[in-house]
Amino acid sequence: MAILVKILIVFLTFLFMEGVAWFTHKFVMHGLLWNWHEDHHQPHHKHGWWERNDLFFLVFAIPSIILFFIGVKDFSAPFFWIGLGIMIYGMAYFFVHDIFIHQRIPPLLKYTDNAYFRAIRKAHKVHHKHMGKEHGECFGMLFVPFKYFRESKLIK
Repeated sequence: MAILVKILIVFLTFLFMEGVAWFTHKFVMHGLLWNWHEDHHQPHHKHGWWERNDLFFLVFAIPSIILFFIGVKDFSAPFFWIGLGIMIYGMAYFFVHDIFIHQRIPPLLKYTDNAYFRAIRKAHKVHHKHMGKEHGECFGMLFVPFKYFRESKLIK
């Protein structure tokens, strides 16, 4: 398999994972597995550093690990490259969600003048204004509605 095809597989997997994250967040985290996600919508002073919500990180890592394990035997098959795309998305999600938005490793990127990062932070704040599992909005992470980009350019 040509290197450009491998890069394309990684890139498309990364994009696909945003859809998986949105779907899982809306219908699983705010649905069947709300009991795992609920503490994430509560003030952090009640919980400490670890949240039950962090279990989702492990759940999303399992397919990547399995695909790496299968794919390392034959790099010409797409398994390794799909696993890599999932892993890169997971790293981006961790960076944006846990480090940038929730400041779980303070004070990294606490202040920014970047419209994209301000839009992501605003969309996440809108999501967290609902303490319960109903009436949620803005379930995506890296791709947020354009209205938050427009607002982020006006607010500095």
